[in-house]
Amino acid sequence: MIDGIPVIDAVVHAYNWAPDNYANRYGAILAQQVYHATHAAAAPGYRLPEDAWIRDWSVEEISNVSFVESDTDIAVHHALQIGAYKDGSCSLEKALEAKQRWPHRTLVYAGVDPLTGKRALEELDRQVELLDPVGVKLYPNTFVADQVQGWRMDDPEVAFPVFERAQQLGLKVVAIHKAVPMGPVPMDPYKMDDIDRAAIAFPDLNFEIVHGGSAFVEETAWQLARFQNVWVNLEITSAMLVHAPGQFHDAMFNLMRIGQEHALRRIMWGTGCMAIHPRPALERFVREFRFDDDTVERGGVRQITEADKRRILAGNYAEMVGLDLEPRLAAIRNDEFAKRRGTGAPADPYSTTASAGRAE
Repeated sequence: MIDGIPVIDAVVHAYNWAPDNYANRYGAILAQQVYHATHAAAAPGYRLPEDAWIRDWSVEEISNVSFVESDTDIAVHHALQIGAYKDGSCSLEKALEAKQRWPHRTLVYAGVDPLTGKRALEELDRQVELLDPVGVKLYPNTFVADQVQGWRMDDPEVAFPVFERAQQLGLKVVAIHKAVPMGPVPMDPYKMDDIDRAAIAFPDLNFEIVHGGSAFVEETAWQLARFQNVWVNLEITSAMLVHAPGQFHDAMFNLMRIGQEHALRRIMWGTGCMAIHPRPALERFVREFRFDDDTVERGGVRQITEADKRRILAGNYAEMVGLDLEPRLAAIRNDEFAKRRGTGAPADPYSTTASAGRAE
């Protein structure tokens, strides 16, 4: 908790960026892109040199950074299927390890590639049996050898079978990476327009826009206003609080200016730890973020309150997946991370990882 407010980080990643995990030339390209973007966005004292960042990260390190070096209470591990990496970059095995070792601290998403057709459905079956996930994470393009292939959320032949199977398996969420293109790829698959028909066709599924507010903000705002089953995950967008607070201010204003209260109830905290350290953005959101007076007076939105922040930091996510939050918080009150954290300030950045002492 931070200042008495529970925190669910809606997306954390135990990435394997190590060169021996690259499946094709895009492995190095994506690792470099994400490294340089997050290094530039990080606060002073939270920047790792390249060789300390581009490596294989363990789930224990991610949990330490989240729960000991920051104020996160519950983390959502996303298993990924990014074809540029032999294990998808965030392996199923790591998600399973986190779930088994820290069941009260961890929620998980399965990860499949819709372009693999029947194999995607079979893989989703397998992962649901292994992981008992609350959702499935998808990427809008895949990497096969040196080729990039994209797909759309409104494709009845590629996407809809995955959504149908997810619904049959009892999953509550389809999370889709949007807004932030992965490498030198076409931008079209990262746009928002294909979500509309998916949300209409599957009203009982929740569609989670990962990186919501980073780009295509107006389109995203209209979706929040029109669809009760579209949600926004602030991964990467939250990092603007550190390196570009004015951009975060404008993103939040634009996300809620159309849907107002309805939008506020479907925006969720996410950091993308380990890509970026979660602590600075979280502290700034809780202790500093507010709309400026001119935005409130002339922009047609009300001021953000502590109650709003509570919803964004945990309440909205818990509602989306049907999580009873209080028993979870009670179960972790005296667990290993709570004992290590104690009542003082969080541990120094990356001090609990293999990159200890290397933050700049």
